[in-house]
Amino acid sequence: MSRPTLVLIDGSGYLYRAFHALPPLSNRMGEPTGALFGVFNMLRATLKEKPAHVAFVADASGPTFRDAIYAEYKAHRPPMPDDLRTQIEPMLALVGALGFPILRVPGVEADDVIGTLALQAAAQGIDVVVSTGDKDLAQLVSPHIHLVNTMTNSTLDADGVFAKFGVRPEQIVDYLALVGDSADNIPGVPKCGPKTAAKWLAEYGTLDGIVANADKIGGKIGESLRAALPQLPMSRQLATIKTDVELDVKPSDLAFAEPDATKLRELYARYEFKAALKELDAKEGAAETVVALQMVTPAANESAPAPSADRNYELILTQQHFDTWLEKLEVAELICIDTETTNLDPMRAEIVGVSFAVEPGHAAYVPLAHAYPGAPAQLSRDEVLAALKPLLEDARKPKLGQHAKYDMNVLSNYGIAVTGVSYDSMLESYVWNSSANRHDMDTLAKKYLGVDTIH
Repeated sequence: MSRPTLVLIDGSGYLYRAFHALPPLSNRMGEPTGALFGVFNMLRATLKEKPAHVAFVADASGPTFRDAIYAEYKAHRPPMPDDLRTQIEPMLALVGALGFPILRVPGVEADDVIGTLALQAAAQGIDVVVSTGDKDLAQLVSPHIHLVNTMTNSTLDADGVFAKFGVRPEQIVDYLALVGDSADNIPGVPKCGPKTAAKWLAEYGTLDGIVANADKIGGKIGESLRAALPQLPMSRQLATIKTDVELDVKPSDLAFAEPDATKLRELYARYEFKAALKELDAKEGAAETVVALQMVTPAANESAPAPSADRNYELILTQQHFDTWLEKLEVAELICIDTETTNLDPMRAEIVGVSFAVEPGHAAYVPLAHAYPGAPAQLSRDEVLAALKPLLEDARKPKLGQHAKYDMNVLSNYGIAVTGVSYDSMLESYVWNSSANRHDMDTLAKKYLGVDTIH
């Protein structure tokens, strides 16, 4: 018979990863929403699968037992950014309204709660999936416990742990004690990297075995090991996930609650999850909340035009087709142009294609040097660029680009001195919001137009 499944979500890990992965989004009131949006999006798979048992585990505030063991534990970390801190409570409110049980236990870390529940569940005949990107949790992997990374869509079982780290799951703690952990400020053996740690553990089996044979290890690395011997037990203790945390719940107690539609509506509206709110309106009263996310355009950008409903993209492979577009470019009031190249360095980049548009929702791409099995016949790069040269060098023809300086430098290598650049969406994005950490085309299209670009 199949075993039930418990999904344990590393909520604190979700929050940090979402915060650093997404641009600094905000709602109309200026409240940061990027991390909240990211966590919400990462929960979609679990909401869809509806496992028998589930818990969202997050760190509680305050010190933990590890701080008492080592005063410098995580001491080098900068304070949590205010933009992240203010999203913790909204995240917990949103997760709870979706129906996830939330666990936060003072004095220990989320990893310890996850470890305790994982071992309890496995002993009770429940398969465990830990949703995380934290390497420390690899020490929990067993025949009935494995890790899933939602960012990379990868699964880590015992074989995967060995393939990734070169050691077995039961050796991960000793491995971490040897290499140390810069993120948590756990001291390891200086100059001992992952390969050396894996080699020693393959030869001696455990950290204790390595310590017992420390005199046999020569060279500078041997001296480094022997100098580190006094602190290795502490490092191992810090790296070990606690699996006997006293909890008020058992794995079998953890299950989805009914979503709180009223609370969800309030949160969706406040933080401007437009598509999720529409979904709730369409399916209110259903047992499952389907999450389809799309951030509403921030109030500061309400004047931004909506994306064209009719998006027409043309691939140009013939001279006649190109000539038709050339005529459009010659009479256009504004020309948008972009190059596709082989390198981010404009001095080494070769042009493999050009794209252009003269009106919203209608654009064309001309491949010029695509080389792969089955690639179609393409126009001559030299001839296409020669035809475009008079237009690009005419200062009376206004042009729009995204990071136009790059395209201008690339085109200069082909003898084209671009003039008449009137707009640059990347520069305008920076001037409009210089605190944003992303000004690339994909981000701007999503943020201001709600459009996912084609890759």
